[in-house]
Amino acid sequence: MATKIGIREVAKAAGVSVTTVSHALNDATSSRVNAQTQEHVRAVARDLGYAPNRMASGLRNQRSQILGLVSDEITTTPFAGAMIRGAQDAAYERGYVLMVVNSGLDPELENREIRTLQQHQVDGIVYARMYHQGVSLPEELGTLPTVLLDAVTADRSISSVVPDEVAAAETAVGTLIAAGHTRIGMLNNTDDIPATHGRLQGYRNALERHGIGFDPDLVTTGVAETPAGREAGLELLRRPDRPTGLFCFSDRVAMGAYQAAAALGLRIPEDVSIVGTDNLELIAAALWPGLTTVALPHYEMGRWAVTRLLDDIEGPAAAPVQAVLSCPLIERGSVGPPPG
Repeated sequence: MATKIGIREVAKAAGVSVTTVSHALNDATSSRVNAQTQEHVRAVARDLGYAPNRMASGLRNQRSQILGLVSDEITTTPFAGAMIRGAQDAAYERGYVLMVVNSGLDPELENREIRTLQQHQVDGIVYARMYHQGVSLPEELGTLPTVLLDAVTADRSISSVVPDEVAAAETAVGTLIAAGHTRIGMLNNTDDIPATHGRLQGYRNALERHGIGFDPDLVTTGVAETPAGREAGLELLRRPDRPTGLFCFSDRVAMGAYQAAAALGLRIPEDVSIVGTDNLELIAAALWPGLTTVALPHYEMGRWAVTRLLDDIEGPAAAPVQAVLSCPLIERGSVGPPPG
């Protein structure tokens, strides 16, 4: 039978005291040990296969070292991996385990899942949504430490993290303007959500900043899916004074705009340039030419939410934060100068 590796075995192999090992392996006390010794102790612990007794640790600090992530449909979306990976990475680095549940938009199931997480004595919950939206928090959360992920609420005492929708659109439209485009259409969403309003505002801001007049006839709305994007693209690109650049609410919509351009015999980017939003790589990297798009920071948001939650749990009470994260431009091949 293999010998169980404990803190004493690590101390003996590292040539330091048990107290030093305890401090070096504990995030809350590691600062008491100089960096070189801390790195040495942790390397020895890894080599020996040491696993800390989280149950004993939890009993000492009255924590379970478990967090819950409650989502609506995140686990069924293409962005789930990045968002959950960011949350898991942040939890792991602080010695916590993340339990993920998915309600499938069923409020009763969600309430039952929250009660189950509470029965597992979770230390806090990340309340997540598939896309940036306003929410009302379920009463079942009670006083449990909670952070919103890709969602906001009227209760400003709850910390939250969302993408900067306005700046994302400003970046996308600014990219088209920098390439020389002055007649730019927008294929927007019909849903009454922050992203719809924020991206329209960013579109208008970018035009205004560069002295380009806003033309409401160049803005179309539809369901944020490929067929609607195709119809909206055809509507704009059939105009005798058609736009030379298109800013699309999502990469799915942009794929529809690609199809519209192809149906009309227009080349991308020689005849029309297109920029999307999301960086959904299944689409953006697969289109030809590749779609230039603004990436939503799903990994960064997941990581931020858990980091903030753990800071609330482990540290002194701090003022709530409504974080807005930047959205980087991913350049591919769909933007060029306007024709002529």
